[in-house]
This record gives sequence, structure tokens and C-alpha cells, in this order.
Amino acid sequence: MMLNTLGRYFFKRYTITTFWFLVGIFALIFIIDFSELASRMSALPHYTVSGALLMTTFRIPTIMQQTVPFIALFAAMAALISLNRRYELVVTRAAGISVWQFLRPFVLGAFLFGLLAVAVLNPLAAWGTKKAEALEAEWGSSRSAQANSIPWLRQIYDGTDTIIGARSVQNGGTELINVTVIHFDPQGTIIKRQDAKSAKLEDGYWLLNDVTETGGGKLPRRQETAQLPTNLKAEFVQERLAKADSIQFFELPRKIDVARSFGFSTNAMETQFHSLLALPLLLVAMTLIAACVSLKFSRFNQSRSVILGGILSGFVLYVVTVLVKAFGSSGIVPPFVAAWLPVVVAMALGSTILLHQEDG
Repeated sequence: MMLNTLGRYFFKRYTITTFWFLVGIFALIFIIDFSELASRMSALPHYTVSGALLMTTFRIPTIMQQTVPFIALFAAMAALISLNRRYELVVTRAAGISVWQFLRPFVLGAFLFGLLAVAVLNPLAAWGTKKAEALEAEWGSSRSAQANSIPWLRQIYDGTDTIIGARSVQNGGTELINVTVIHFDPQGTIIKRQDAKSAKLEDGYWLLNDVTETGGGKLPRRQETAQLPTNLKAEFVQERLAKADSIQFFELPRKIDVARSFGFSTNAMETQFHSLLALPLLLVAMTLIAACVSLKFSRFNQSRSVILGGILSGFVLYVVTVLVKAFGSSGIVPPFVAAWLPVVVAMALGSTILLHQEDG
């Protein structure tokens, strides 16, 4: 009963520390992102301060996803150091409770934190990204989160070869913003170009809005709307243009199956899926790293360089995880290996160091 009570106390301390770290990171990200957003978009025709606050709110879950491993690392370090400085861990050890026993609440807390990040934060991030892009398009921005990687589609319909490009993508690819359509003849010569403010995939055609058409030696002609016949289906376009990190966790298995049916590479989506599956254990590995540099800090009066070493170790683990994930997305490394190998190695190293420190 005493161990259960002590475990609940440690779990409560870890939960409270993690909560305040989340609040602090949220506030910091909100201020920084709102300032950057205001300076970048204040000149847009439909920009408003309230709209910028709303867009920042939409964008925060996506940014916080990247900070979750560091929050787990810092929260575990802060909680353990606090317990050590109050001699609570000393009393716990004196009662005959080993490090592997009193670390269980912290490991459990990190694992549950990872589950919440996957089940709650990830869907919020995917939803918020779509809302932020839609709001930015309403403001009249010519750039978006995908502006640095302009998507292009090629379609051949009724003997006409057409390439479609856009500055931003919404609703999984069925709505395009700032669209360029280039038409070719059977010999591969450009015969016409259409520039449209937006395009929406309807049943059997693209509906172009606010179109400027040039080509054929004629002056540019402007139209309110124009139709571009197509045989592309919404499912095909969504799989072709969807970014793996913009798909929520619960939709990834279905998206992977659909992409395979169209013959697309699924490396990026499979890597993202396995990375999210491995996230709870990644946070456990971060907790073990925190324990390696925090448990003996107070008793042996170790320098701050030890704590800095723990932070650097967590940072190196995060960088390696992102790097190997990139290898998995590009197909250099199998997605399963890319997602799980850094986590397994980090957990093994953390456990080995703790065994050496505590049990010799």
C-alpha cells in the first residue's frame, strides 16, 4: 500500500510538472508565432488581428507536436531534480525502494503523455493545419505551408495533355489556390496557359475561378469561370498531393492502402505511421535519459554540466530520430526500421547507464 501511495505521489508530481511545461511552451510558441505571423502577413488585403490570433491558435498544435519529446525530457528532469533536492528520493531509497521501482510512475506518465500526443494532439494538428491554410488563402496570400514544394499534376484527357500546378492545396487536394494550367498539343508544344485564383475538383472537371487565359498568339483573355475536363478522381488527387505529416494518425492506415492501390510510394506515410506508434516509447527513452543525469545530482553535488549533458543527449536523440525518419520517407531505410531503431537503441542505452550507476 505504501508503494502504491508513493507511486501515485510521484505520478502526480510528474503530471503537474509536465502540465506547467506544456502551458509555458504553449504561451511561448503563441507569442513568437503571432509576432512572426503579424510581421509576415499584415500587408495582406484581408488581414485582421483577430484573424491572426485565430490562425496562430490553429497552428500551435502542429508546432507543439515537435516539442513533445523535449517537454517529456525537461519535465522528467525537473521533477526528479526537485525530488532529489528535497531529499524525497533519498528517503525512498532508504526505505529499500530501488530506482526501477520509483521510476515506474515517471515511465508510465511519459507513456501516457505519448498516447495523448498521438490520439489528441496529432488529430488537432492535422485539423488546425487545414484551417490555417484555408484562412491564409482567404486573406489573399500567395504562399502557404506548401509553397516551397509546389505540387504538380499531369492529366491526359481526350487527347489533350495538361499539367496543373498550384501554390497551395486544401481539402486533401480537391481545392487548389493560385493555379497554373499548361496545355500541350500531341507534339508536346505549349498551346495555351490558364492562370486561375482557385480550382475545385468537381465530378468530371476542374472548376477554375477568376481565370486569365493566354496563348495562340492572342491577347490575354479573362473569364470569371472556366471548366477543365478531367478523368482524375478525388481519391487519386488526395493521395497524390497529400503530405504524410498533414494526415492524422487514425486515417494513415486507410491512406496507405489507397496510395498502394494507385501505385504511389507509401514510404513517407508508413514512416509517419510507425513514428507516431513509437512516440510513447520515445518519451519513455527521454525519461530514462533524464533519470541518468538527475538521480545523483543532489547527493554527489554534480556540476551543471551533467544536466547540460542530459539535455544534449536528448537533443542528439531527437536529431537522429528526425534524420533516420527522413531516410525512411525517401526509401533509403525501411519505414519500420527508421521509426523504431532510434527508440530501441535509446531505451537500451538509457537502461544500461542506469544499471551501471545504480547496480554497478
